[in-house]
Order: sequence, then structure tokens, then C-alpha cells
Amino acid sequence: MKPLSQELFARLEKQRADHLYRQLRSVDSAQGARIEMNRREFINFSSNDYLGLANHEAVKEGALQAVRDYGAGSGASRLICGSLKLHHLLEEQLAAFKGVEAALCFSTGYATALGTIPCLMASGDVIVVDKLVHASLLDGARLSGAKLRVFQHNDLGELETILQWADKTVGSEGNILLITESVFSMDGDQAPLRELVALKERYGAWLMVDEAHSAGLFGQRGSGLIEELGLVNQVEIQMGTLGKSLGSAGGYIAGSRTLVDYLINRARSFIFSTAPNPASSGAALAALKLLEKEGAERRQVVWSLAQELRRMLLPLSKESPASLIHPYLVGDEQQALCLSKTFLEAGLMVPAIRYPTVRKGQARLRITVTHGHTIKDIECLRSPLQSFSKDRIQ
Repeated sequence: MKPLSQELFARLEKQRADHLYRQLRSVDSAQGARIEMNRREFINFSSNDYLGLANHEAVKEGALQAVRDYGAGSGASRLICGSLKLHHLLEEQLAAFKGVEAALCFSTGYATALGTIPCLMASGDVIVVDKLVHASLLDGARLSGAKLRVFQHNDLGELETILQWADKTVGSEGNILLITESVFSMDGDQAPLRELVALKERYGAWLMVDEAHSAGLFGQRGSGLIEELGLVNQVEIQMGTLGKSLGSAGGYIAGSRTLVDYLINRARSFIFSTAPNPASSGAALAALKLLEKEGAERRQVVWSLAQELRRMLLPLSKESPASLIHPYLVGDEQQALCLSKTFLEAGLMVPAIRYPTVRKGQARLRITVTHGHTIKDIECLRSPLQSFSKDRIQ
């Protein structure tokens, strides 16, 4: 048997050869539309801090006050002695935000999926997922032991065929769970939620929707696409994150009181994890309160910026942007890295997205706009993109 380091080095060399090797970049400033690295400022088009709250004074003060009141750490899991009043206040506010009875916070979005899905589903059940859902949802489905079926992205015809099969397979004893995202993280498009609700009700399935990239941006309250489409009472499990539009960290499930009570008793990543630290919970609570006052204005700003970016990338399109995520498909991994480097040299942070985040041969740049950007910032993207397009034609 090879020594461990030798084996791992060989595997990393293979990743380098395939242009899939990754390295961490040290960011020397706070999160925002502009960041500093190696004493140089970059316009940041890669952040999920859509509403610009991660460095907002009110959100930072919420984190600081939480540390003053509750300390740096929670001390234990929620079911031991770590369930701070702050956590309960945040969950009450999240439930109101999402328009449901209750919510439950987890340490990360990944832990949310890995805790929730396996405790709801088991062998004898069927889980049906969109092909492009986040890795955490796929991993949670695999951990459950249920039969897993994947349908082509937003393909309602294939989904119905699978649901017909699942309905016959589980019989009267098993359950079916349909999982999707409301806004897909790498393609930036929306799920056909109304049609998914109709199908899941026709075949007696439950529906779990990850609103990570739509919460804060859609609906009158800003709670997400589910709210905007009037489907709150027809989606059994709403999943979300505190680390994107809310500018903090962590994940949550929102739904019925019974669902939350069940997760408290059965979700392993909740039961066996130290409670979220007070600072992140305090920041998220402050962000929710801030959105009540400024959410509409902030949404208006970012959607106008998204419209401007769409006009630049797709000048002939008359459609409104589906989200704040704009993929620029390159295909080849090495070419995507080269284009990302061109942007970096121009002072623009636009990392290449490669396998396994997307399929092999589907490498891209993922461009996101946030509240701190300007029209002038967006215009800075034009020259590198045009130069790359000319090089590809030649």
C-alpha cells in the first residue's frame, strides 16, 4: 500500500492535469461589492451577499450585541443547554418571514439538508430530485436509504413518469419526496413551482424546496419565490440559508409546527451539533428586522442592476432576469480558468465554476450582482468578455 501523502499527491496531480485543481484565496477585507486581496482592490462579482447585508452596520451590531449578551459560543447542543433565547427569537422571526408556523435553524445549509432528508425518508420510500439540485440535497437523499430517482432539469414530462412509477412502487406504506430549488444556484433559472405543486398533489408526494438563492429577493415580504407565487400553504418543507441574502451563516427549515418538532427529535445533524454561535444568529435576526424596513428598496436596486447585466450579456433578449445569478457558459475547464484570470488581471473577481460543481465540459463563469454594485461596475465586465468572444471566434 502506498504512503498516504504519495497517494493523495498523485490524485491531486490528476486534478491539475484536468484543470480541476483548486486553491484558497485569502481575502483581506470585509465581504462586499469590493474586496481586497494582496493589497489590491477587486470588484467582486462572485458573492451571494445579494442585498449587501454582510457588512451592514446594523447587522454587524446585531452580531456584536449577541456576543455581549451570550458570549462567543453556545456551549452545547440545543438539546443539552445550548438553546439560547436568541435562537428561539430568530426562529420565530424566520417563521413569520416565511409565513409558516415554525422554523428550525441548523449550523450550516449543508447540515440542514443532511439532517432533514434522512430523518423524513427511509428504505421503502422514494426521493425524486431535479438533476441540478445542490450537492447537499443529493447527499441527504443518498444517506436516507430511500430509492433515489433523478429527472432532467425542469423536465415536467420525465418527472411525471417517475412519479407515476413511484406511486405504484411505494404503495400504501411508503412515501414520496420531491426536491427542487426555487432558483438554481449555477444556472440562475427558476423551477416551475406551480406545476411541481400540481404534480406532487396528483401523486401524493411531499415537496421540499430550497430557497437559498431566492429568499430575500422575491415576494412582498421578500421571503422567496414560494411566497411570490402564492404557494406557501402547498409546500410542506421550505429550506433556506442565513448566509446569502441575510448576510450571516447557517441554514433553516420552515414549515408546520409538527415538522419542526419532528426534526428536533430526529434530525441527527441538529441533535449532535453544538448550537449555532450567538454572533451569526444575532446577525441574521438583525438582517430580518432590517429587511422589514429596507427590503423593498434593496430589492429594487439589485433587480435593476440584474436587468442591466442581462442587457449586456444578452442584448437581444426582452425577458426580465430570472435571478441575480448570470452564468456565462464557457464549456472547457482550461478556457474558463483563462477567462477568470483575464477578469482578475482587470481587477474583477469572477471565479471559474468547474466540475464537480457543474458537469464536466460545462465550466462557466457565474456572475452575480449585489446591492453595492453600480452600473459602472457592470460596464467593466464588457471588455474582458468581448476580448474572450473574439478569441473564441478566431
